[in-house]
Amino acid sequence: MPAEKVSLIIPIRNESESIEKLIKSIEAQTLLPDEVIIVDGGSIDDTIKIFNTLVGGNERYRLIETENATPGRGRNIGIENARNEWIALTDAGIVLDKDWLKNLVAVVDANPSLEMIYGNFEPLMNSSFEKCAVFTYVQSKKKNAIREKFIASSLLKKSVWERVGGFPDFRAAEDLIFMETVAENNIKTGTAPEALLYWQVPPDLLSIFRKFALYSKHNVINSRLWDWHYGLLRQYLILLPVIILSIFHSCWWLIVILFWIIARVMKRVLANYYQFGLSPIYNPIRFFTIVAIIITIDIATLVGWIQAKAA
Repeated sequence: MPAEKVSLIIPIRNESESIEKLIKSIEAQTLLPDEVIIVDGGSIDDTIKIFNTLVGGNERYRLIETENATPGRGRNIGIENARNEWIALTDAGIVLDKDWLKNLVAVVDANPSLEMIYGNFEPLMNSSFEKCAVFTYVQSKKKNAIREKFIASSLLKKSVWERVGGFPDFRAAEDLIFMETVAENNIKTGTAPEALLYWQVPPDLLSIFRKFALYSKHNVINSRLWDWHYGLLRQYLILLPVIILSIFHSCWWLIVILFWIIARVMKRVLANYYQFGLSPIYNPIRFFTIVAIIITIDIATLVGWIQAKAA
């Protein structure tokens, strides 16, 4: 165990459908957090009612209610009110593996000089579509390593949060900015590949569109176009002459667009070979589902971009 006790901080808003699974997974932890602070950012559904029913008089839990809080501000409020130096972070819409916190803490036990630990995550794939969604835009699975740094599966010292100035009060990208600031401040970090949690993948194209349009909008508002939007824009600018030629010269130019789409799918095939093998290549339904998801994300990116500029 760390020298200090652990506070688990969770920002929520309108999570009536997922809050029960989250609370049950907290209660099933083999190493229970010493306190759990839930920061509600202004739920208008039955989230608070369900939460109160689930936890009853359990003194381990504290609920802080605020209005219109972004995830960043919700985390800041929770950490500021935490009684302990060690802070575990997760989000709503997530189910924790029973050994999640235990495995995060074990890394601190083995490396006392570390100040922040990144755990791992697994997407829930209950349908063929969700598998294709994971294949398309979720960071590929790695052997004996975390997929990528994920703030909703992490353990850090409160002093780290103070040193980097907390989370930006943004609707999206606040976690990326926080983690980048941690890296810039040379804070000693480690990873816990066995500290798993599970989150639900958007189950259809409309949900994916809404998710990425929202993320795109707020990334543009926060001037984070270089690592997403500009790369996509370059691809379409390169493709523009081909589109013009296919319209005004010959439809055979569409073959170039076809190869461009195949190349994008193959890039994901190679990135996810460890987990999925080559199945999308010889499964036409999966192949075209991946194509549909890629195009949906491209359109959502453009729509979010336009919305941000019009705001």
